[in-house]
Amino acid sequence: MEYSHLSYIIQERAAKFGDREALRQKNKETGEWQSISWNDFFKKIMATAYAICHAGIEPHANIGIYSQNMAECLYVDFGAFANRAATAPMYATASIPQIRYIIDEAEIKLLFVSEQAQYNNAWQALQDSEFLKQIVIFDNTVVRALDDKTSIYFDYFSSPKKRNSQDIISVEKRLKAAQKEDIAHIIYTSGTTGEPKGVVLTHDNYLEVFKIHDIRLNYLPQRFLSLSFLPLAHIFEKAWSLYCLYRGCTLAVNRDPKEIQTAVKEVKPQAMCSVPRFWEKVYAAVWEKIENANFILRRIFSDAIATGESYCLDYMNKGKKPPFFLKCKFYGYKILVYSQLKKAVGIERGLIFPCAGAMLSEEIIRFLRSVNIPLVYGYGLTETTATVSCFPPTGYELDTVGKVMPAIEVRIGEDSEIQVKGKSVTSGYYKKPEATADAFTADGWFRTGDAGRLTENDGIVMTERIKDLYKTSNGKYIAPQQLENRLIKDKFIESAFVIGDRRKYASALIIPDYKELQKYATEENILFENEEDLCNNPQIIKLYELRITDMQDEFAGYEQIKRFTLLPYAFTIDSGELTNTLKMKRNYILEKYREIIDKMYSE
Repeated sequence: MEYSHLSYIIQERAAKFGDREALRQKNKETGEWQSISWNDFFKKIMATAYAICHAGIEPHANIGIYSQNMAECLYVDFGAFANRAATAPMYATASIPQIRYIIDEAEIKLLFVSEQAQYNNAWQALQDSEFLKQIVIFDNTVVRALDDKTSIYFDYFSSPKKRNSQDIISVEKRLKAAQKEDIAHIIYTSGTTGEPKGVVLTHDNYLEVFKIHDIRLNYLPQRFLSLSFLPLAHIFEKAWSLYCLYRGCTLAVNRDPKEIQTAVKEVKPQAMCSVPRFWEKVYAAVWEKIENANFILRRIFSDAIATGESYCLDYMNKGKKPPFFLKCKFYGYKILVYSQLKKAVGIERGLIFPCAGAMLSEEIIRFLRSVNIPLVYGYGLTETTATVSCFPPTGYELDTVGKVMPAIEVRIGEDSEIQVKGKSVTSGYYKKPEATADAFTADGWFRTGDAGRLTENDGIVMTERIKDLYKTSNGKYIAPQQLENRLIKDKFIESAFVIGDRRKYASALIIPDYKELQKYATEENILFENEEDLCNNPQIIKLYELRITDMQDEFAGYEQIKRFTLLPYAFTIDSGELTNTLKMKRNYILEKYREIIDKMYSE
């Protein structure tokens, strides 16, 4: 179905599906998943739309949403669309300075928040904001400040008491006047190397995304159940969730990311967006169980993987008919092995699991596909409204981030930069004409900042972030992400940060996987009281030295890590090393750990 504006989607789906399930959300008090029908979804959206109008929000104004994933975020999104207003989503983990920056630049008058932490930060931001006038709170258990006379709860904000006939008339007029060029979202990038930039995404950008995904994902049923796991402030989850609603799918909204393993087993989703780290942990957990199994089970599982790889990758992916015996073996393992593996994770009903946001090793992709997990690896940016490329149903190349999407053009520019053109590409950054000009070539192609190449089959091979390339003092270039991705394959390494820019050799900060390391220390009778003891133990340091050396055979001598330091704690959002999308803030880490890094080069 063709749409000219996102504001029409839920109304038409409600007319078609009525009391069928549109949303599912866990009740915070009872812990039970509750359903919301399409009819109720639409009613809540319109009640929110009238309330937004009553609050004095004019067309083309911006509204803030500072919340973890909740159904209410979608009510506000679509309620804003009905008013021809845009929303600026903010991560629930964002700090006061981060939300204040967005509030001021986007001139946000009305801000919706979820729980106590978000309210507390928003209330502080309101005190000295020129623009913010009112906070609306989703969670009724939030305790307001004693001197707060303006904030109200969402249930009251969207109640019939907070609207009149003029609000209804105004919203209807705005709906009729809606244009595809209207701004839908201003999504702020993480700001890993500088101040955040608000990416302007229009309704037309999203509508184009729907069209090209319908073409690429034409093998999926019209409706399925998707679990919303990544933050709705992230373009990957935002675009996928809107696409699911456009298709008429049921969207289960996971409120707490820490409960995702439980949520997956409870919901049993047919689809779920994720970042590579989710699947890296699944892969590690599976192999840990295999390694601890008896000889017979290890042999069975090895044969199951080999069978799946042959059937799925050597035949089905290449459009070839598998031999009868191989087909029988595959279906036998599908029942006895693959299904049990997927059931343990909660993905036994899976149809598609889009994955993007960072590099995922070919080894893990091969494994997941071999055990019949429908991982669809892809690549995209906020500026391209998510997907630039993803795996097609067949003919996908494991060393790529997928095949370029229909109607999107990709070329390789100077310094091997991936450049993109298409209707899903942003028009630019909010109130930042210079940054916008820098982001596009003279002939109108968006500069991704990622380096790569195109295959004969229009697949994109990613190599590194151009801005993240290090040049050693010897004039040699190092791609830190390639080294980091290699290191974290080791079961003793949780994460790694490679250093080398203008240095004489590469070094690294290593965060151990303390579960594995403590197990090893216990088996080797190494005494320790805490993580710091382990990091300083010569026997442990020697273990890492040997393992890191073994893992670097594929790299040139100048690329290899010569020194490393084990850190007794992880990088986190709260401690400042990670962005809200869990990407490392390289400049921040280099500055914070300057003394430790300098020591590795002085010894």
